[in-house]
Formats: sequence, C-alpha cells, structure tokens
Amino acid sequence: MLFRLRSIIVLAGLLYAGVAPAGEVRAPKGVVELFTSQGCSSCPPADATLGELVAQGDIIALSYHVDYWNYLGWTDTLSSKENTERQYGYAKTFGRSGVYTPQAVINGRDHVKGKDLSIINGKVKELRETDKGLIVPVTAAMRGDEIEIEIGGGKGQADVVVAYFTKRQQVEITKGENSGKTMDYWHSVYDVQSVGTWNGQSMKLTLPGKLMGKSKKDGCAILLQTSGPGGEPAAILGATILMAGRKKY
Repeated sequence: MLFRLRSIIVLAGLLYAGVAPAGEVRAPKGVVELFTSQGCSSCPPADATLGELVAQGDIIALSYHVDYWNYLGWTDTLSSKENTERQYGYAKTFGRSGVYTPQAVINGRDHVKGKDLSIINGKVKELRETDKGLIVPVTAAMRGDEIEIEIGGGKGQADVVVAYFTKRQQVEITKGENSGKTMDYWHSVYDVQSVGTWNGQSMKLTLPGKLMGKSKKDGCAILLQTSGPGGEPAAILGATILMAGRKKY
C-alpha cells in the first residue's frame, strides 16, 4: 500500500464551477470501479478521487470495499466477500496473479492506481479513442414503482448487471491504519445482480424499484458487461446510472 494523503475537493466549489450535481451522470464517458478499504492506509486519497469523479458528472464512479485488509485491526464497515471476489475476477481477466488497493478498473478493460484523477481521466479518454468506450446506449428511468431499462443494439453478447450503491456515507475509523480519520465514501456498492442477457438486439427490462432501497440516498448503475470463460467480469460495453428520486438517466 502506498502512503500519500490528499484532501477532498470541496464539492460546493465544483458545483459553483458548473459541474453536474454529485451522482448525476449525463452521457457517461466511462465507468470507473474503485477497489478500496477503510483499513488501507493508501486508500484515503483514492476515496477522495472517487468523490471528485462523482462530482465531475461525466463518469459512472463506483466504490467496492474489499475485506482482505480487515485483519489489520479494523473491519471495513462497507466491505464484503462479494466485492473481493469481483476484484479477483478482474485480476483473472487482466492476467494478474494478485490484487491491490486502491485499484481503479476502467470500463472493465484496464486498471490504474486509484488515487490520481488525471491518470484515470486519461485512461477513460484513451479507451474512448480506441473504440473501447461505452459503445452501446443504455438508459434507465423510474416509472412509478418500477425501473425501466432500455439497451440499444450492437454486436456481441453481455450480461445486464445492476450494481446497487449508497450515494454517500461518512465513517469514523477508530482502529487500524486509518485510526482517527472520519471518511466520506461515495457510491459504495452493497449488491450486484445479473438481471438479463443481451444478444446484440435492442431490448427492454423492468425491475421492481424497491430494490433501490427506501432512502433517497440510494442509486444503481446498470452495466452492460461481458464475461470471461469462468464468468469473471470483463469489458463494459454500455452503462447508465439511476438515483432514487430522479426520473431518468
């Protein structure tokens, strides 16, 4: 783990500068999945970077808290074995023998260290310019008590994956390598479900809206994601985000 801290950018200043409200993504340029841990001393700068990406408004930014650093003295309150398994799945996709934090996976196609905003944005731009961006249109809307998902046409086959997250959580860490810190965590994923299969044809899906939770702080990202021979996550072909209380993205 690396040792460097950076303060969180003041979101109010970003909004004043004309950046989209946190969580609001219009025509996303890419998907960034940050694998992080409350027990990792080098993760706070990456967690702050994810907050910047959320405020930036043109990236679907998700945070997955892993559980393999819990032995260091602090059990990450947002961690799960499923998040760890997803990261190991990406490791297999990338031909890696191990995992690390903070790791930012971009469009399910490549990865970089998760703390540097310019590097992450640069990788998103690079993938877009080499036809490895979000090439299949995906939209979602709340219709009464249901979530309606529309996916455009294209080539190939992929799963329709829904990642449910909490918009923002503040955690006071009292033990471990980050003891004494009070951290803001954005878009922390608590459940990932595969809800359908896309075969290149335009399609619509309807899901019960109650899956997003009762609080307006919750949301979900819809990912059109390919998978490897063992079911491991791979390239994301299209994506959108839907916040509770908002009508459409």
